Parts: sequence; C-alpha cells; structure tokens
Amino acid sequence: MNIAERAGLSASTEARGWLARFEAALQQRDTRAAAGFFLEDGLWRDVLAFTWTIRTMAGREAVNRALQESLTRVMPRNFTIPPQRTPPRWIKRAGRDAIETIFEFETAFGACAGVLRLVPDDGTGLRAWTLSTNLQELRGHEEKFKRRAEPETQRDFSTESWNERRRKQRAYEDRDPTVIVVGGGQAGLSIAARLQQLDVDTLIVDRHARIGDNWRTRYQSLTLHNEVHVNHLPYLPFPPTFPVYIPKDKLANWFEFYVDALDLNYWTGTMLTAGRYDDTRGEWSVTVQRTDGTTRVMRPRHLVFATGVSSIPYTPDLPGLSDFRGTVVHSGDFKNAARWNGRKALVLGTGTSGHDVAQELHAHGAKVTMIQRSKTYVVSLKEAQSVYAIYSEGIPFEDCDLLATSFPYPVLQRAYQLSTAKSLEVDGALLKALEERGFRLWAGEDNTGFQMMYLRRGGGYYFNVGCSELIISGAIDLVQYADIDRFVPAGVRMRDGQIREAELLVLATGYHNQQEAVRRYLGDTVAERVGPIWGFDEGGELRNMWRRTPQPGLWFTAGSLAQCRIYSRYLALQIKALEAGLLS
Repeated sequence: MNIAERAGLSASTEARGWLARFEAALQQRDTRAAAGFFLEDGLWRDVLAFTWTIRTMAGREAVNRALQESLTRVMPRNFTIPPQRTPPRWIKRAGRDAIETIFEFETAFGACAGVLRLVPDDGTGLRAWTLSTNLQELRGHEEKFKRRAEPETQRDFSTESWNERRRKQRAYEDRDPTVIVVGGGQAGLSIAARLQQLDVDTLIVDRHARIGDNWRTRYQSLTLHNEVHVNHLPYLPFPPTFPVYIPKDKLANWFEFYVDALDLNYWTGTMLTAGRYDDTRGEWSVTVQRTDGTTRVMRPRHLVFATGVSSIPYTPDLPGLSDFRGTVVHSGDFKNAARWNGRKALVLGTGTSGHDVAQELHAHGAKVTMIQRSKTYVVSLKEAQSVYAIYSEGIPFEDCDLLATSFPYPVLQRAYQLSTAKSLEVDGALLKALEERGFRLWAGEDNTGFQMMYLRRGGGYYFNVGCSELIISGAIDLVQYADIDRFVPAGVRMRDGQIREAELLVLATGYHNQQEAVRRYLGDTVAERVGPIWGFDEGGELRNMWRRTPQPGLWFTAGSLAQCRIYSRYLALQIKALEAGLLS
C-alpha cells in the first residue's frame, strides 16, 4: 500500500477500532480471536503487564498461549488512547510504514501503557505488526511524590532536625535494608531512586571513596558519546545549560548532587565481600567491609548487582607479557597521560576506550602505537546519534521512553541494519582511508553496527572524535596483533624480528561478563545457577537483566543512562510487588 492509498486510512480511527476489538476479545476470553488481530508473524513484547517478566511472543500461536496463561489473573480492561499523549500517527519504523499508537489500560495490578503498530495485511485490513504492554505502577503502591497529602500547616519544633533524621536513615544502626544495591553509578542510582519512591528501604554500597568516582577517576578525556537529552536520570533531568556531551567529571558531580537531592542512602568506601542466600528465610546474609577495615553482616531480602557491563577488567593471555619491563595498566585504570610526554606507548585494543586513550596520550606528546586485535566498527559521532532518533521527534519525553521499550528483537535488528547502512554511506570516505591505512573494519555479524555490538558483548566499536584521522595521517601508528610474535622486556617483537619499543602498555581489552562478579562475591554455585548476564537470550531479551533470575532475591541492572532510567522502573516494580505480596 503506497502513501496515496493509505491516505484514506485515519490513524486515529484505525487504532481505536483495533484496540476496541482487541479489548472485546479479551473480555470474552477469546484468546484465539485476540491473537488473530496480529499478523501471522506479529510480535508482542510484554514488560510485566501480563507475564510479570520481560518477554517477547513471536507469532499468533505464541500470543494465544500467553493470553491463555495470563488473562484470568491479569484482567486487562479500559484500553484508551489518552489525549495528553502522542496521538496515533503514520510513521516509518525499521523501514516499514505503520500506524503507531500509544495507549493506556488497566489490569488487576495497576496502570499500564503500551505501543501498537498496525500495518496492512495483504488487503485484509490492518493487523498488529508489534504490540508492547508495560506495567507502569502498582495500584495502592504509587510513587511517594504522587501520594503527597496536603502540606501540614503546623510544625513540631520538638523533633530532631532533618539532618539528624537523614544521618540515622543512612547509618542503619537499628535495622537492615530491604535491598542492597552493589554499585553506585547510573544503574545503582536509578534503581535506588525508584525503590525509595516505592517505600522500599534501599542502601547503595560502592567501593569508591566519593560518590561519582566510578566516572571521576577514569581517563581525563572521557565524555559521554550520546547527547544530553537522552541521558536524564529518573525524576531529576539535567539542566538545559548542560553541554550536549557531558564530561565525566561533570557527570560525577551530578551523581553526588543527585544522591543528596533524592535522599538516597549511600555508603562510600564499602565493598561486598561475601554473600549467602537462606532459602528458608528468603533473605541474604551479606558481609560488607568499610575502608577503615570494619565489617558488618546485613540481611537484605534483595541484592541488586549494579556494577555495570564494565565490571571486572579482562586481560587476555599475551605471550611474554610478564617479561615486559614497562608499565602495564588497564584502560579502566589509566590516568595522567601527561607523564608520558615524549615517551613511547602501546595501546592494545581498538574500541572506544582504546581510541580515546591513544588520542589522549598523543595530545600529551606521547609516541603512540595502537595494536588492533579484532575488526572494529567505526562511526562518526554525529551519525551515531541516529539510534536515538526517537528523542528528536518532538514528542513528550515520557512517550520516548515508552517507545524505546516497544521494539522486539527482530525489529531492533532491522532498524539497526538500516541505520548502520546509512552510517557506512555517510562515513564512506573516512572508512576507505582507514582501510587503506591497514585498519580492519566490520559492521557486526549481521551489519547491525555498534548498538547491537554493545547489547551483545559490550564493545567492539569506536565513535570517531578525531582519532581515526590521527591513524590515517600516521600521527598514531597502527600494527595488527597477528603480526606480533610476543612481548619482550623493551616492548613487542614483531614476527619479522623488529622490536617496537615502549615504556607503557595500556590494555583496552574489555571486561568480564557480570557472571564473574557473581562468582567472585557469591561463589560458583550461584554464578552457575544464574548463568551468563547481558547479551541476548533465545527469546531476544537481555539475559537476566531487570527481571527475576534463577537465583531468588538476586537482580541485575546495567547499561547506558537511558537504559538504567527506563528499566529501573520495571525492576523496582517487581521488587515492590514481591514485598507487597502481589507476586510470589
């Protein structure tokens, strides 16, 4: 159907008609009729609303089964298209014209929202290409700021001060928290803020000496690579005066302010050292150690790992590395590029961190050689923003966040293939020059570019902010790891016998899967029970992320600021539902 032919189809009328028919089928418990409103290969992504997990149903039969399993319990009703939200509209998603509609509805548990995309089905009318349904809040357990009563007109002047109350709340001298969040970056702050608003007593523990140090202490030039309007944390957006790309130190300072502004309980200089789950009591026994050497055993019911995709540095097996007499440092711990002025440095790895460190060293006068271990996707910084295009459509921010959850894996895959193809075209001259210099490029297993690389393995790409030009010009040298024989005391020996001298080796070699963090702190049994974390499972969802895991009471959150903001809502709702007895 072309644009002229579809012009007779009113987006609003068609969307309202579909939702009415769908709701009628659900009310009649006719799940097969409801599934028939989907394309044969239609997709339904549910985020807690029906299934109490994050799950995608592919095809009519899968939709039918999921509805049969959930309808009696969930009792969905009152499907509406609210006037305050983005109205139904024709739009192109993943290369396909569709009517896209944001709608709201209720279930036995609370308020929900969703996104419907309708497309023509071989002349038989419009059917659902994709449907997403998201639980937004629990009835009777709404966020605190939504439940405020009228402000009191009288004050009790005999009570303790606000500062003293906050000191006691943070100290946990007379109680244990319900939830301990391990890690105080964007993931930890987001989930703690959500839980605090749901009246779930939550403590963040972080090994760094100061809030924000997980960003503040990293290499000097580190800056966010996506634009500020995508990156807000829950409840408190960045001021409009913030730079488009936020420097690490400014972000770190914002984290410190955020904790204070939202009254989050946060222990700096504190490490989780051990943990054991008591199946009978349904609680953890965890040991935390402070920098002063003191320890405390706490018994939370929930443990949330918010240590990020980049948690434990990974060092590959490098022949001869122990013979190297220079300084070896992982990129996550690299600092003070100025001390290497006039000296020779090697940077092993060509992802974003490897490029940034190499460029920073070069800017401070070091003689830098990058070592490429594997093919890398390179995209200009401007072109990289295309994957966040929803946030530039001029619709309400809340609607953008809802839309961001609405794309099942096959649609994401196709959308990223299209955006990657465009980026390769726009960046063609740069990429051709890199290849001529000997840099090995690729666009991912299925040409989906950096976003799928990040979701699948957490790296393998570079947003170009100038280092590519330095490689092309020869200002930064480049060698292939396959051409290296081994490391030697003075640097590396190439297979042709040449010695490349260096006093510094920076390992930009990535990080272990979060499963290894579980193994380190909770032991092999729990780590194996949970399995790999991050990367897609067979259903096209990120493994063990933001949903119940095979280990009761153990949760994971990680990702970009946007991911942490969006999915912290759904993780917090599950924990609150368990605490309120709504979910067993």
